[in-house]
Amino acid sequence: MAAGGVPFQPVRAVRAYERVAEEIENRIVSGVLPPGSRLPGERELVSQFGVGRSTVREALRVLESGGLVRSRPGDPLGVEVLGVSSEGLTRAMGRLTRSRVASVGELIQFRMVLDGESNRLAACLRQESDLERMAEQIARMEELSSVGLRAFSEADALFHQAVAEASGNALLGLCARAVHEAVVGVIEQKIAAVSDAGAWMERSVAHHRRVLEAIRAGDGEGAARLGREALFDYYADLVGEGDRRLLKAALG
Repeated sequence: MAAGGVPFQPVRAVRAYERVAEEIENRIVSGVLPPGSRLPGERELVSQFGVGRSTVREALRVLESGGLVRSRPGDPLGVEVLGVSSEGLTRAMGRLTRSRVASVGELIQFRMVLDGESNRLAACLRQESDLERMAEQIARMEELSSVGLRAFSEADALFHQAVAEASGNALLGLCARAVHEAVVGVIEQKIAAVSDAGAWMERSVAHHRRVLEAIRAGDGEGAARLGREALFDYYADLVGEGDRRLLKAALG
């Protein structure tokens, strides 16, 4: 027993590649390595860290799987820094759903909670420039509805990102993008199989217009309710009865 009666706790041995990945990640997160910059070449990293090539390669694999860097075979400029984004979170949520740790209904319910709160905060804090960006994305959604679901969904994601940014909470923006992409990735085939996808997208545009008007009017509770109701209308018929109950519970 240590002095004072408080025992020490076991420590976890850190592997060399984890330490290398942590050092690089710290520089990315702190902004020393900004998005678009390039890491030193493999040989230089081996020299700077004093480790083997396999250690450097494993560290880069970890960073790439987390969405912090991107490596293209044959790229003479080397590994590109992507910075902190929603990509890693999107992948994690998609894996959780596909592995059945979380159901599709739980993922959509989580998005209902996020969208509702983003809408409510945006109605309180939005600036005119925020409203303009939201209106631009709704116009793009309407324009891209004839192109296809994937292009339409990208404009949809940008609308919700604009709402999240108007809420003043960067984490809401990050999570909103990740959850939106994860939901679309998991359920896209079911949406595409809807007998009249055009009508589905038209209904979505109408919902977004109502949300925008509520945010413009400063009606936070109304905007939150509309956001949750819209997601329920989009997805309730595409999930099983158990998941549908989860979505109903989130309507409030």
